[in-house]
Amino acid sequence: MARTLTPDLCIIGAGAAGLSIAALACRIGARVVLIEVARSGGECLYSGCVPSKALLTAGAKGLGFDAAYQEMRAAIARLAPQDSPERFEALGVTVIQAEARFVDPRTVEAGDATIRARRFVLATGSHPTLPAIAGLADGPYLTNETLFERAPSPSHLIVLGGGPMGAEMAQAFRRLGAAVTLVEAARLLPRDDIELAEVVGRRLRHDGVRLIEGAKATRVDWGADNVALDLSGENAPARIAGSHLLVAAGRRAHLDGLGLSAAGIAATKDGITVDERLRTTNRRVFAAGDAAGGYRLTHMASHHAGIVIRNALFHMPAKLERRAVPWVTFTEPELMQVGLNETAARAAFGRIEILRHPFAETDRAAIEGSEEGLVKLIALPNGRLVGGGAVGKGAGELALPLSLMIGRRLKLSALAGAIVPYPTRAEALARAAGRYYAPRLFSSRVRRLARLLSRLP
Repeated sequence: MARTLTPDLCIIGAGAAGLSIAALACRIGARVVLIEVARSGGECLYSGCVPSKALLTAGAKGLGFDAAYQEMRAAIARLAPQDSPERFEALGVTVIQAEARFVDPRTVEAGDATIRARRFVLATGSHPTLPAIAGLADGPYLTNETLFERAPSPSHLIVLGGGPMGAEMAQAFRRLGAAVTLVEAARLLPRDDIELAEVVGRRLRHDGVRLIEGAKATRVDWGADNVALDLSGENAPARIAGSHLLVAAGRRAHLDGLGLSAAGIAATKDGITVDERLRTTNRRVFAAGDAAGGYRLTHMASHHAGIVIRNALFHMPAKLERRAVPWVTFTEPELMQVGLNETAARAAFGRIEILRHPFAETDRAAIEGSEEGLVKLIALPNGRLVGGGAVGKGAGELALPLSLMIGRRLKLSALAGAIVPYPTRAEALARAAGRYYAPRLFSSRVRRLARLLSRLP
């Protein structure tokens, strides 16, 4: 029998963004409907962050493919209950497993339900994009949506795309025993600082990954048990071959079948059009997570959740944070970036200060015997931090102080003057910041002043 629901909030999509919004809304007493056509938990749990990091961990242990996939599935199973429909129903959420579509600007239909909510949220996530390469769609290519379903046991994996997923899976499968070739049209990790990304590239090559940068795939030919790619590029080989092909060349928002035009919601190929408060062109509808475009990161989905709750339920003009967005590539060594990299900072501000401190000059790295990498800070001439990053063991754990400083528009004095526990890798952050003040503190003028003051009674 058809039913009509009138909740405070109707959320379409039970991935990272949708679940975070639903949990927050329930805690403040809102009536919530959550609609999901597939598995609750979304990409992060089943085909993104969780399985990819589990395979990286398994590869570092030297496990084979079957054992690695068993560990990966065990990790998913441990985390799945916290994203389950049963948990959210226990919180008071009405969960509907069905496709959802707008039939007018104020109404959504899903299964046997018609939902007329005060506010709607589109949190439908994203899916892998398939580059326009002749022959690619004709064979059994892998994406993150199929890679983790079964252990493919490739003898030679070709990875098309050198972003975080491509870099992480190239290293993971190399350590699991496969030969790996990674092909990137630009450079490895093109969104990250060049200097820091080069450290990751050196390690991948050291691990045995064949890294081909500046190469564009022009054709894919499939055999009975192999695949070959034709390449173009100044230093690229004309043709490479392997047993399996993983496509890791970007993502696109899930928008098909939602009835966006009926709801008056504008969208582009990058996602749903939103303003700084995540409002769509329909004032009753918000978008969050990958569906809203921008940074497709699980922690940004959590940030979006807070923005949506404050705007949709409390009518507070909360806005997106764009200056201090952190991200981490979980290769070994890890690469962390917050805010602007050096290239972007020079383009935006012209004159900048670059401050570095190698982990090799910290006692913790010496104790652990893992001295690879460095911290790199980017500041304006007045000392305000606008970007930074690190590459090395545990680099991702250093993102929080940089994100806080950039978001609060703090100067390097706050970091240089902080008391840092010894021995930790965080000392590299404080020491890098201290390099900004060293020329000023130890100048001839300051030395003369110190001598003068020392003579005072």
